[in-house]
Order: sequence, then C-alpha cells, then structure tokens
Amino acid sequence: MLGWLLIATRLALYLDLGLLFGAPLFGLYALRGDERIHMIRFRSLIAGLAAVGIIATLLGFGLISAAMSGTDLWSIDRNVLTMLLTETAVGRAFGVREVSLILILAWVMLVQRPSARSLTVVSALAAIAVGTLAWSGHGAGTEGTSGLLHLTGDIAHLLAASAWLGALMMLIVLTLPTRVTDVSWIEAAHRALNGFATVGSIIVGLIVITGITNGLYLIGTDKIANLATDLWGQLLLAKIALFVAMLAMAAANRFRLTPRLDEAIAHGSPGRALSSLRRSIALEAAMAVTILALVAWLGTLEPLAAR
Repeated sequence: MLGWLLIATRLALYLDLGLLFGAPLFGLYALRGDERIHMIRFRSLIAGLAAVGIIATLLGFGLISAAMSGTDLWSIDRNVLTMLLTETAVGRAFGVREVSLILILAWVMLVQRPSARSLTVVSALAAIAVGTLAWSGHGAGTEGTSGLLHLTGDIAHLLAASAWLGALMMLIVLTLPTRVTDVSWIEAAHRALNGFATVGSIIVGLIVITGITNGLYLIGTDKIANLATDLWGQLLLAKIALFVAMLAMAAANRFRLTPRLDEAIAHGSPGRALSSLRRSIALEAAMAVTILALVAWLGTLEPLAAR
C-alpha cells in the first residue's frame, strides 16, 4: 500500500510542478500583454498549484522517509527525519523544493497582475522545484563526472517535459468551446498555437536527446536486448511507445489540423476545425499524463544498469 501511495504522490508532483513551470512559461512566449490577464487566470492557477505542491512535497518526503526506515508513515522517528533532511541529497532537494514553492506562493499573493516580469519569476522558481525531482529518481544514483552529466540530463529532461505538459494544458483551456465565442479570442488562441509550434520543436528535441542519454545510463548498452524481459523494461518500452504516439499527434496538430484552422478562420467558420484540434490536443495531453504515471512507477523500481 505504501508503495502505491508513493507512486501516486510522485505522479501528483510531476503533474503539479510540471504545470507550475510550463503554464507561466507558455504565458511568456505565447501570450501578449493583457492576454496574460484576461485569457488565463494565472494568479489563482499558480497559487493553487504552489499550495498543492507544498502539501505533496511534505507527503512525498514522509513516504520516502518511511520507506528508508522500514516503518509506516505514522511511525517515523523524528531523528530519522532530521538526518534525512540535513544529511542526504534527497532531503536537501526536498528542502529546496519546499522553499521554492513557498516563495512562489508568497510572490503571487503580493503581485496582483501576471506581467511578464512576474511570470518570469514564477517560471524561474518553478524550474528550481522541477529540477529537485531529479534527486528523487535514478539520475542522482550515478557517481563521479558521469553522475553529474546524468543528473544534468535528467533535470533538462524534466524541464522540457514540464514545458510541453504546461503548453498542452494551456492550449486546451484556450480552445474550450465557452472561450471561443468572439473573433479576438480565436485570433489570440490561433497565434498562441503558432507560437508554440517553434518552441514545441525545441522542447521535443531536448526530450529526445536527454531521453536517449538518460536511457543509456539506466539500461547499459549491453542490456538493451533484455528490456522486454522484466517489469522495469516493459514500462520503459510502454513509455517510449506513448512518446512516439505523442510525436505523431503533435505532427498532425502542426501540419494538418492547425493549417485547417487557418483556412476555417479565413472563411469565418472556425468552430469545427477548432473542435478537432482541441480533441487532438486533449488526447496528446492524456498520453503525457500516462507517461508521467509510468515515470512515477519506474522511479520506484531498480533499472537494468544497476543489476
């Protein structure tokens, strides 16, 4: 039971922190001026995500502490908690994450308007929080210079995935049927889609490069043929298959559905084209959440290279 609760908590953190970084970042590169105020309620969104992240971080630290000490969540010794928090890399990462989330929550409480400056501050602090997740995974287990490269790649992978997740969720919000009743909103949503096209290509490139690099560390070149023989390898193969499917969906969105929306807007009837694009983005987002669930599970299992 404790193991499944840990997986669920890891998934909640991936989703929460991913959105906390990716959503304001999307607001910076895809929206302009007052659109950041009227099109997305960034202030309440960021405050809610930061609060959830603070709670999930505390729960996650408690669950890891319980797993390391071999007790249940309510029987952890206070001295063990103190030792883990102050003397281990995992504990220090949890501390940095909690401070970053508290600063984000304090910042949005003080700042009334989601300007480019305020979204930049939130994105920077959220990037730190996302980066700390690497210490809860396998990236922190490799030693020496190789370990530093692995950890750096893991952090870059987490940030790129978070940027993609945040963009997908924001695009779904921008294309909701109740939101696209006026021409100016449709034009802004369309421009945001085009703005994500270039950024999305960079994000995908980072995910592919860092994913391959991290995979080689975790699998080992001599064990690639053994991937399908155990649960860890099967979950990794499922993750890769879903990612390839996401790439196919993203390509269809960019090269087929978005041009179709261009034509529909020109003819004054974007409703059906926008609906098709929204369904496609929603399916892509569902695949992303499933991948995060697999990653949360994979992080609790021993990789092939460690055996």
